[in-house]
Amino acid sequence: MNCRITSIQVGLPQTHGDPGAIDPMQKAWFSGIFKKPVAGPVEVGRVNLAGDGQADLRVHGGPDKAILGYAAAHYPAWQQELGLDDFIAGAFGENLTIEGATEPEVCVGDIWSIGETVRVQVSQPRSPCYKLGRRWKMPELPKRVLATGRSGWYFRVLQTGVIEAGCAMTLQERLYPEWTIDRVNRARYGKGASGDDIATLADLPELATSWREAFQAKRVRI
Repeated sequence: MNCRITSIQVGLPQTHGDPGAIDPMQKAWFSGIFKKPVAGPVEVGRVNLAGDGQADLRVHGGPDKAILGYAAAHYPAWQQELGLDDFIAGAFGENLTIEGATEPEVCVGDIWSIGETVRVQVSQPRSPCYKLGRRWKMPELPKRVLATGRSGWYFRVLQTGVIEAGCAMTLQERLYPEWTIDRVNRARYGKGASGDDIATLADLPELATSWREAFQAKRVRI
């Protein structure tokens, strides 16, 4: 399975909005969701790309969420559905916009090589928070993302190095072909997930810790 990075985006947390605004969507807020495209080589570290950062490290960033990827194939549909021509690569705050892979094709635990030295592993689906809706002044957008299944996914970094837009991504190893990002999303947010599926995901070593804990809690309730 061969893919390509069509663009790379990074950005550091900044304050946006107006402290004196009355409209809640216009008030001041602090976030790193605004990412800008980078031309040329970009250093890949253990928990971030160079020049990238997150505002709330309790729920964002860290080794399990070092790099956010999003499928380039989804953007035409979003542009049409939202009526926004400027809804382009980076609109979801992703670091890597990826051509050739979507949620039904990417699996938790997948190990990918990028460029000459970088190796990353898929760790979890992306759970869109309210800040995505805040950025686009669409409070309902995170729910729409979950409903469509077009969530994106996170990578942990196994080997650091340098990448740039246009780099090929090659699937090196697939540990769990049955656990696509799409299926894991449906197990967590949909209805009808079996007890066996929930128990398996609760103990899946390559699934990010926070997601395993969510499935462990769900296992207790069934």
